[in-house]
Amino acid sequence: MATTAVRPTTRARRELLALVGRTPLVRITADLPGPHPGFWAKLEGLAAGGMKARAAVSMLLGARERGELLPGAPVVESTSGTLGIGLAFAGQALGHPVVLVGDRELEPSMRQLLRTHGVRLDIVDRPAAQGGWQAARLARLHELLAELPDAYWPDQYNNPDNTAGYASLAAELAGQIEHLDVLVCSVGTGGHSAGIIGPLRRRWPALRLIGVDATGSTIFGQPARPRVMRGLGSSIHPRNVAYDAFDEVHWIGPAEAVASCRQLARESFVSGGWSTGAAARVAAWAARVHPGAVVATVFPDGPHRYLGTVFDDDFTAANGLDPATAATRPVEIAHPHATEAVGWVRCTRVTDPLQAVPLPAYAPEENP
Repeated sequence: MATTAVRPTTRARRELLALVGRTPLVRITADLPGPHPGFWAKLEGLAAGGMKARAAVSMLLGARERGELLPGAPVVESTSGTLGIGLAFAGQALGHPVVLVGDRELEPSMRQLLRTHGVRLDIVDRPAAQGGWQAARLARLHELLAELPDAYWPDQYNNPDNTAGYASLAAELAGQIEHLDVLVCSVGTGGHSAGIIGPLRRRWPALRLIGVDATGSTIFGQPARPRVMRGLGSSIHPRNVAYDAFDEVHWIGPAEAVASCRQLARESFVSGGWSTGAAARVAAWAARVHPGAVVATVFPDGPHRYLGTVFDDDFTAANGLDPATAATRPVEIAHPHATEAVGWVRCTRVTDPLQAVPLPAYAPEENP
């Protein structure tokens, strides 16, 4: 289990808070995988600290106001990378050392970047028997909370301040676009989809929300499986997910995400990682099947973290991810338990799996 020493934070640098958000909205017309009328994409990867700086700042400020986070106390959290960058930013801005628990799958470049920003990084070297890497990270996190005096755990998966942090994202979208019919959001902790759909539906009551999950994720009722993709999906059930707000959910496989990321890079220049590729593919589909509708999505980050995975031919070949085999349309299923999603699957029945009435077991089915 690898770790580094805590680097003390000498003072808060609140001037950094002015760098949160204010990201551009661009029109995407790249073939994904074929022609479509186009959709709008909010480029959150261009903000300091990335998209999750919004949530990280919100969670730390909320904890400080309630007295849960003392001045200068350490912040401890589990991350697959993106929130880690946001917390590194928020820790510097507000004067808190940050301790992050990652896992062996965390890319070397991301490890170095987090450490460069002053984070203490603790790496778990094996997945838990139940819950995989996510459960293993959380187990180590609880050990660290006992070891570090006054340490605060934001608990990104269940913290309502995570959701509240995206009110600024909703306000920016509302100010950048005249009308919106369909919003497409990738789902990991559930924070940004829950945080923006409420304000945007108050402006546009008929707005449809489409969730994008990863194959192998259990968020919307599929079985948890080992996942190649990082940044979306989960092996646990985050309570920030606003299940009632979704009109439908799509599960996207890694081959589909890779194909979309590479197409975006070639034809639109702007691109990103797994979440961006997955959301872009579904947003293009929504623009295609809803003629005349205004469709928007959020690109959570840029491509740089993924040069050794999504954009690396050796990595994709080793993991059997041939973009040429990516599904061009979703398989329709009646409910989340109808079949186990392997490629691109769509379902218009969205329920909280912890409250849903049991349905028939999964049936084997192949995606085209």
